[in-house]
Order: sequence, then C-alpha cells, then structure tokens
Amino acid sequence: MPPIWLVGNSQLRGIDVGQLEGVGRRIIASIKEQIHSGAYRPGDRLPSTRAFAVEWGASRTTVTAAYGQLIAEGYLVTRAGARPIVAEGLAAKATPTPAPTAAAVRHLSGFAQRLLGLPPPTPAQAVKVADFRYGDLAGDDFPMLAWRRALTKVSLRRKARLRYADPQGASDLRSVLQGYLWRARGINCSPDDIVIVNGSQQGLDLCARLLLDPGDAFLIENPGYMLARHAFVAAGGIAVPIPVDGEGLCVDGLPSGRLVYVTPSHQFPLGGVLSATRRRALLAWAAASGAYVIEDDYDGEYRHDIAPIPPLQTLDAQSVIYVGTFSKTLSPTLRLGYLVLPAGLAAAFSEAKRLTDRHSPLLEQEALAELLASGAYERHVRSIRRKNAERRAVLLEALSAECGPAVSIEGADTGLHVVIWINGVAADQEAGIVEAARSIGLGIHPVSPLYDPKLSKPQTAGFILGYAALDTEMVRRGISMLASVLTRRQ
Repeated sequence: MPPIWLVGNSQLRGIDVGQLEGVGRRIIASIKEQIHSGAYRPGDRLPSTRAFAVEWGASRTTVTAAYGQLIAEGYLVTRAGARPIVAEGLAAKATPTPAPTAAAVRHLSGFAQRLLGLPPPTPAQAVKVADFRYGDLAGDDFPMLAWRRALTKVSLRRKARLRYADPQGASDLRSVLQGYLWRARGINCSPDDIVIVNGSQQGLDLCARLLLDPGDAFLIENPGYMLARHAFVAAGGIAVPIPVDGEGLCVDGLPSGRLVYVTPSHQFPLGGVLSATRRRALLAWAAASGAYVIEDDYDGEYRHDIAPIPPLQTLDAQSVIYVGTFSKTLSPTLRLGYLVLPAGLAAAFSEAKRLTDRHSPLLEQEALAELLASGAYERHVRSIRRKNAERRAVLLEALSAECGPAVSIEGADTGLHVVIWINGVAADQEAGIVEAARSIGLGIHPVSPLYDPKLSKPQTAGFILGYAALDTEMVRRGISMLASVLTRRQ
C-alpha cells in the first residue's frame, strides 16, 4: 500500500501503513481507548515515540506509524518539532452510551416496521442422513458441463466498455425465453412483456410494491407460500386468506381485493390443480373487479403423468402476471426468474427494478440465454424431469411399504414434493415428531406454518416432503426412519 503523507513533524512523513500490522494496530487501539475513556484529554501531549517504543517493547518505526495513522484519522494533531497532542472535541463522555436496541432506533419506516413484525424464518439445521426440505435440488443434477460451456462462450465476448445494462433484462435472454415459453407453456407474449428478476421472490416483491398501497386487500391461498404473503404484507397489504381444496383455490363468493396470488398448476403446498371451471371464474372475478392475478408457476415443468397444465396467462394475458423461475430446474442459488406482464406494465416494473439493483447479473443472463438458444436447457429439463419422476415413484412406494395406512398422501401428481398427513395423530404433535426425527438424522418439515396464523389450522399432523435433493437410496432410508419415528409415537 502507498505511504501516508502527513503535514507537520518530519518524523511522521511518508509512513508505510504496512507497518501497522500486529503490535502497531494494538497501539492504535490502546491510544483510542485511553482518549475515549478520558485518560488522554484534548490538548494532552503523547509520549515521545522513543519513550512509547520502550514502554511497548516495539520499534520507534512502528510507534511512529501508529501515531501517523491516528493523525490521519483526526485523533491527534502535530506541529513541526513537537510531540503529537490529542485533538479538540474528543473529550470523554460523562456517561457511556448504551448499546442501541430496536426501541432506541430513531426512526424506521412503516415498511421496516411491518418487516420486523413478520414471523422470523425457521433456521436451517444440519441433518446427517436425509433432509426432506422442499426447494432444495441435488447438486449432481445441475448441468455443470453445459453451464460451463455457456459461461465460457459469453465470457470470451470481450466488450470494449463495461457498463450497466437494461434493467428489464438482457435482450438475448428475453428473446429466447419468449420462444421457450411458447413451446413449453403455450404462453404467447413479446420479449418486451418480459422482465428478468433475481428469482421469483424479487418478482413478487416488485408486484407488491407496484400494485399495492398500504391498506389494500389482497387475496391469497390458505395454506400457501409464506414469502409471497410476507412480500404483500410488508408493502402494507391486508391479507384475505382464501381456502383451497383438491381443485385449488375456492372461488365462490370471492371478496374484493387489489390482487390475488395463486399457484394454479400445483397449489403450494397441498398440490391441487385449479380446475377449468374455477380458472374461468377466477379470471371473470379479476376482470370485473379490476384486480390482477399473480400466477406463480414455480414448478410447472414437473407434471409426472400427463403434459404440464397450461397457465392461467394463456386464458387472459391482460389480467394475469405470470411469475416464472429457474430455481426448480437449474438451481435456487442461480437467482434468475422472470415476469410476463400485461401490456403497459413493463415500464413501471423495469424502472422499479433499476432502483432496486440496476439489473440482474448480466453474465449469468447471457449464459442462460446461450443455454436456451442451444437447446441444452430443454434437454436438461427432460433429463431432470425423468430423474425426479423416479424419485417420486420411490418415495410413494416407500411410503406405502413402510407407513401403509398410517399416512395419507396429497399432491403427488405434479411438482417436487408431497404432503403426508399422519392419520390419528393430532397437529400439536408435529413439533415432537420433528425433534424425534432430527435426533436420528432425519429432516422433516410441518405443514402447519404455511397456514394463516390468524385462522384455524388442520387438526391432523402433516408434513411436506421435498425429494428433489435426495437420491433414491436416501429417499428409501429416510422414509424407513420416518416410519420408525411414527411407530415409537403410537
């Protein structure tokens, strides 16, 4: 590092800050502490560098460097030929300042206060044998070679100038994504209708901040995706939970609201598919009330027995905001998702995206565009669909063999998880079952936290079992362990 050049005492000129390692740093900290405590007061002269060096058992060079740093920071002042003195305005305070607490913060916005009022996330805990946490994918399933080739290819496109990019997303990615959405999901849109976001969660946050004012009602599935609910509540929205059943959201007599959040292709977490009759009723409600439908198609690629269910967006492109993600096909760590917006909304979402983070990482966008353009992404989707179908089959077989009538299974036709209900076991036993499972190295996760906290919850213990991060042997072993836990609690 370059030397610090100081005006004044010639001994304090041209000090190399590299000399401030080790004992020099401790000298600085000690002098600061003595100033803060009042041992050194404004105007007091410090010992000479020779005397201080003897006291600390350090070289004069080290002490001189420490003094020089304190002068640079404004703790000391010096004149030519004189020892440094403590700067004015550094008198010790009469009473120590207490450590700040949440109550002592001078001001937090309403948004911040609403955030702090939300339930904290459940901390992840290490599990030794098998963890059925939903949302995780197997690291070995990531298309490493294809991704590396794509990254290498776009990295070698040396640009003359590095600059901020379009907040709406790389044009190449939006163009090839538009083609993929038409082929894979039947969505007819323009690249100008697409906004690239940092995962679907940022898309939901943008929807919340751009479509809701404080006090506006929003409709949301119950049970449902808690981080969607949190995004809308943090923006000031008032949650109106709507029950679901085997056909998805119950649409009879929907109350008014600014928007409704749904997972129609695979209701999260119970797995129902919104029926054709209910789809049309929901869209009629949205058109009549002027509300937007936020369609979260979080794992629409995974329909195990038939073709994926067409999105709501294909029925009404002006009422539906389609939220898509690559977290369930590539990796949740990639943090790339997208919105398909009704005409006229892209400008507002793009500007909000600009203020939030300028744009999503450009290199990853360009690599993903290359993956889509080359066909490698769709080949990967076909491969990962087969692998997860095998995991699902093993899971269902193991549940039947190990647990039998002790459990009821829900939502197994699509997606990357199932919900199991423990027949004859009350919901208040969930925590004990989770702890007993964890004690033997098994991770299972209850359904009850996904219900609205102000409404009644199921009477039966239930768990959401994600299987996409486990190999088939781990699935079998995990279900065997679960059966042993349930047997001990009977």
